[in-house]
Amino acid sequence: MSISTPNAISTPSTSPTITTDALIIGFGKGGKTLAAKLSAAGRKVVVAEASADMYGGTCINIGCLPSKSLFLSAEQARRDGANSTPETREAAFEAAIKEKRRVTSMLRDKNYHKLADQDNITVITGRAHFTGPHSVEIATAEGPIAVTASKIFINTGATPRIPDIPGIHTTPGVYTSTGLMDLDDMPQRLVIIGSGFIGLEFASMFADFGTAVTVLQHNAEFLPREDADVAAAIRAQLEAQGVKFLFNADTKAIAPAADGGVRLSVAVKGMTRGASQACDSTPAGTGNAHTDITGATDTTTTTSPTSNPTDHATMSHVQTKPSDDGEPRFAEPAEARFCLTTDAVLVATGRTPNVEGLHLEAAGVELTERGAVKVDDLLRTTAADIWALGDVNGGPQHTYISLDDYRVVWSQLNGSDRPYTVKDRKHVPSSTFLATPYSRVGLNEREAKAAGLDYVVKRLPVAAVPKAQVMRRPDGLMKAIMERNTGRILGAMLLSVESHEVINIVKLAMDLDAPASTLRDMVFTHPTIAEALNDLFA
Repeated sequence: MSISTPNAISTPSTSPTITTDALIIGFGKGGKTLAAKLSAAGRKVVVAEASADMYGGTCINIGCLPSKSLFLSAEQARRDGANSTPETREAAFEAAIKEKRRVTSMLRDKNYHKLADQDNITVITGRAHFTGPHSVEIATAEGPIAVTASKIFINTGATPRIPDIPGIHTTPGVYTSTGLMDLDDMPQRLVIIGSGFIGLEFASMFADFGTAVTVLQHNAEFLPREDADVAAAIRAQLEAQGVKFLFNADTKAIAPAADGGVRLSVAVKGMTRGASQACDSTPAGTGNAHTDITGATDTTTTTSPTSNPTDHATMSHVQTKPSDDGEPRFAEPAEARFCLTTDAVLVATGRTPNVEGLHLEAAGVELTERGAVKVDDLLRTTAADIWALGDVNGGPQHTYISLDDYRVVWSQLNGSDRPYTVKDRKHVPSSTFLATPYSRVGLNEREAKAAGLDYVVKRLPVAAVPKAQVMRRPDGLMKAIMERNTGRILGAMLLSVESHEVINIVKLAMDLDAPASTLRDMVFTHPTIAEALNDLFA
């Protein structure tokens, strides 16, 4: 049943309070799976979801599935040449958004009914907060509902982290990933603040649609946690798509531009040219030099101003940073100021656990220093009979980790002799959906070296894989790390077409403690990308 939903009736006046076996706050992957399992076991369950637009959780509505729908549409637009003219670009983007909305609406509806149609489950649409150790109040459109539960599970996910930049909250055209995936019109120019994997996925996607994309990175190193050769290959791929990078770039302020776009004041360390004007006093699109953003951090390349809306964000070089007495500073890097104008800005600076408004202190639930719900290896919080699943507990922010969190919790509720714990979880893989997907599992070379391991590195160019040639997708590289004496697989990095499928084979081998020779000698079907593992681990 449901309460306070678009298809439901208001709360019965005779039942202002609900007593239940389990309350799940949040409709994410771990929580919804646990709800169905508890219901099947005969338990009474209440699921509280703050928004009717979020039935099914982040992945289905604003995360992995809608973004991959758009990614595939963008890839198709690039292959078909639909990104070559303004008219075809707009049509391709409009069709992609329409398809994305169809998919998410269908999945949201299915997820809602999968729970709400069960007799043992009550779905309440409203924002929940704790009023005591086992009591919660849910604010619905029809008024508050009090819920008392023997066991409570927090599954509220994460929310975009917004840096403290003046104007970031008030300037039209500034979006998180949620808003950018639901635009009616395609931006001709896009600036992305943040060059983590979420930002890079959107950079690749919008570049395929035909948007001119510029990525601002706070420091000088691209993907600093990845091996240098892998990071260089990823950057080269993105630049081949037309994505431009500006390193050591610190966004100081955001404001509306005169042409209806967005104007960013950007400070770049290492650049030495400039004038005396401040960015906020310079009209958008003016200044003494326009800079082509090439990724260089020590020099600038001046170009003529352009009126072509498909060109990259116009960068007007307006100021350097002198010392207090007006003399040049020699003790620290030079810093140049730019006005950068664009049609849209994506803020992709990470995600933070969504705990605001939960009043966790009322239940005795503590947070970590990073703002996540503090849990132990069984995902128990600091309060008895309260657990936290998914992104809100500070673990890896993947839907499949939320699902695995369900397994951790369920193993405690089903009478297992030895519950499954977070420590039992092995080798979490990840995939980043770029034009050539990047997937990895285990240690990379940088991490193996830091750990003092005696290792061997194996490399294979994707161009050497027959299926990649057949698919006309020969770009990328495969890299594996093995322990020298034992042949134990320490990790793998696959920048390759279909890497998101192949990486799971490597993970399975690692989970089973199979030596590299297992993949070297495995019989694969042909032609496939997976058979490249024969050569990679040889």
